[in-house]
Amino acid sequence: MRILVVGFTGYLGAHVAERLRTRPGTRVLGGGRSAAADVPVDLAGDRVDRLAEALASAAPDAVVNCAGATGGDPVALAELNARGPAVLCAALRLARPTARLVHLGSAAEYGPGTVDVRVAESAATRPLSAYGATKLAGTVTVATSDLDAVVLRVGNPVGPGAPPSGLPGRVAGLLRAAGADPDAVLRLGDLSAYRDFVDVRDVARAVERAVLAAGPLPRVLNIGGGDAAPVRRLVRTLADTAGFRGRIEEDATGSARSGEVSWQCSDIAAARAALDWRPSYSLDESLAALWSADARPRALTAKGDGPS
Repeated sequence: MRILVVGFTGYLGAHVAERLRTRPGTRVLGGGRSAAADVPVDLAGDRVDRLAEALASAAPDAVVNCAGATGGDPVALAELNARGPAVLCAALRLARPTARLVHLGSAAEYGPGTVDVRVAESAATRPLSAYGATKLAGTVTVATSDLDAVVLRVGNPVGPGAPPSGLPGRVAGLLRAAGADPDAVLRLGDLSAYRDFVDVRDVARAVERAVLAAGPLPRVLNIGGGDAAPVRRLVRTLADTAGFRGRIEEDATGSARSGEVSWQCSDIAAARAALDWRPSYSLDESLAALWSADARPRALTAKGDGPS
């Protein structure tokens, strides 16, 4: 089986490619803009005909789209998160119409949640940021296509190799820099929100099952931890793991991407039914793996989507 992973150098993409490479009889092709790519792919700029030629040459049986921008101006977000999936779908229709497409969406597409309520795939989508809106545009394109396609709507990924563009990776970097200094101060945004954290290795396993599942799948499946955890607990757990002796200060202005979303939790029952998938790592295990992992980040670019 030949599987093309677009965005294979990013946080999610690297874990997905690593997981798929362990399967006997599977050849994983990396797609992206880097010199290491097996298949040159630029979803923000490629024309449909050029991408179709590349896909026809690579002849994948399945394509996993892990490419995405998590930050930057609205134009950059739209180019990769909205235009990208549209170009990919159009090119697949021309070159490999029977290939399965697994596209990584984001729980940010839902927008604000209700406390103590898990959000199902049928819930209304009300994103409050350009990030969430552009990710939703990509999801709609994939979900309404005539391809054999599924969108995995991922919660907040955490675990080994988390990049500094997301809160877990950023906090880990700050803690490494602080060391054992008792006078160190970590200045962070408002940590009062609740988020649905999911281990990046569990995300990769969900992708694997979506690629290999027999028959058509539901168009959208939530991939999350299934519970809402306080962001403050994540930070405190990492600090305790690091042996941090300093002080943590919160700025009530918070994060622009978090907006007014104080609660976010996904209902993952549909993924259990369709993929026989459920998370296998607890948040504490994910944070321990993040801290103990090699300090070398998997990605320093906006590629490899990490919702928050």
